[in-house]
Amino acid sequence: MPDLPERKAGIVACSGEELAEGTVARLAALKVLHELRPGNTVTICLPLFLAGGEGDRAFARFHPTITVDGCELRCAARGTEMYSGKPVASIVVNEVATEQHLGRIEGRRCLNEAGKQAVDVTAQRLAELVDQFVGKRPSGARVTESAEPQLVAANVGTCSCGSGVPLNKVLIAGGTVELLALPLIFQHFRERGRAPEDAGEDLLRTVKIYNYVPPEAEANYREAILREYSAFCAHKE
Repeated sequence: MPDLPERKAGIVACSGEELAEGTVARLAALKVLHELRPGNTVTICLPLFLAGGEGDRAFARFHPTITVDGCELRCAARGTEMYSGKPVASIVVNEVATEQHLGRIEGRRCLNEAGKQAVDVTAQRLAELVDQFVGKRPSGARVTESAEPQLVAANVGTCSCGSGVPLNKVLIAGGTVELLALPLIFQHFRERGRAPEDAGEDLLRTVKIYNYVPPEAEANYREAILREYSAFCAHKE
């Protein structure tokens, strides 16, 4: 039976290259991604995210997202909240440096000693936040990839970060709505032997775990989800 995509932490790092603290933010994010928590994290491209990258925005809606900014402008945190939702946690490098009495951070391309220390401290704090929100995978644990069946009659996109979260456009009450994880939910229900005629409430309840459904529109969502699930099952027979 396929599983829904494993939850990971998305890290959105500051892209401000005019500040040494921006360099610290990016290096700390990469250290967590490749060294400290490689199996638990992905990175989200902030410029693409702000420019309208649907895959990245979908990931941030589905997974807990942690932002790391260089300065008090908090561009990464503000952008994430504006387009996907408030991050579960945020870090500001110059605040961390002040708390740890690291001294002045300098060197956008070649960090000074304070900058290098800030990378290590910020990365460690990021790793602790990842553990808090998604847990820590045991060393050497095997990461299994979820199956990704195609949803019939839907425009499917996937996260550019490789999260494996399908993003589907579904017609609901005359408008197009983007919903996450529909193919995986449908496959899960079908393999449990759930027929479309008796799965309506449970399908809607599961879809609501990963997507916001306006209370006043639940009936329309239920009808559309059942229509898509019926088409999915018919295609599989």
